[in-house]
Amino acid sequence: MSEAVATLPGLPELGAPTCDAHAHLDMLEDPARALANAARAGIALVATVVDLSEDERTFTELDGWLTSARTLLDAEGFSALELPEVCIVVGAHPHNASAFTPAIAARMRQAASMPRVSAFGELGLDFHYDNSPRDVQRAVFREQLALAHELDMPVIVHLREAHSDGLAILLEQGVPRAGCVIHCFTEDAATAAGFIEVGCMISFAGPVTFKKAALIREAAVITPLDRLLIETDCPFLAPEPFRGRKNEPAYAVLTAEAVASAKGIPTAEVACAALANARRLYRLG
Repeated sequence: MSEAVATLPGLPELGAPTCDAHAHLDMLEDPARALANAARAGIALVATVVDLSEDERTFTELDGWLTSARTLLDAEGFSALELPEVCIVVGAHPHNASAFTPAIAARMRQAASMPRVSAFGELGLDFHYDNSPRDVQRAVFREQLALAHELDMPVIVHLREAHSDGLAILLEQGVPRAGCVIHCFTEDAATAAGFIEVGCMISFAGPVTFKKAALIREAAVITPLDRLLIETDCPFLAPEPFRGRKNEPAYAVLTAEAVASAKGIPTAEVACAALANARRLYRLG
């Protein structure tokens, strides 16, 4: 076991760095600690979501989190480790579609030119909770997609119990040329294939590790490596064996391990592919 994971019990060594392509650092109790843990687990990139209808503190606090994470690593004898690169995804979650205003759309337009902002999201449809009326969710999804097309921004799409509607809107509006991710994918292989066919990437999170998630693992099997991402959606959906606890970026390695196992390929292959795909999607070189 390498030094990078020696003090993070229960985490596998993948043999290569990987990414957490979708996190909510601002929802964690200690983002700096989480970033330090991510470095030790071999996470080279974290994309964190800022919902512009809620809390924008990530913009002002991210540098402080990174500085504190560096201090933690140095104090704990991990000075040789690099912190993850962190990029920002901005938009309005479908839960908050009713609160979407021209001012938020203008803020998205403004944020698109900021150095760390790499994508719009998470936008989409959530018909499980229906926190906003479905017709409003559809309209706001279309509006944010149109903005992504105009500004040449990739989109991170949240769909829950709404995949047919989501695919229909993507077909109607067109998948943004800059890229489209169906994040935290929890459906079957046939559903994944539909999104892959229209040009989307599929991002797998903690649920792919769950014991009864055979259908999600089948979706992972048919997802080409050049369309695959690994994420946590932290602090939600911690993977096995940490299910039920608060999730964090370091745990992305467990998801990568589960995807590699389902595909029957080395963990390093999945780790490298996911990181390369994330860097390409978020235009990080």
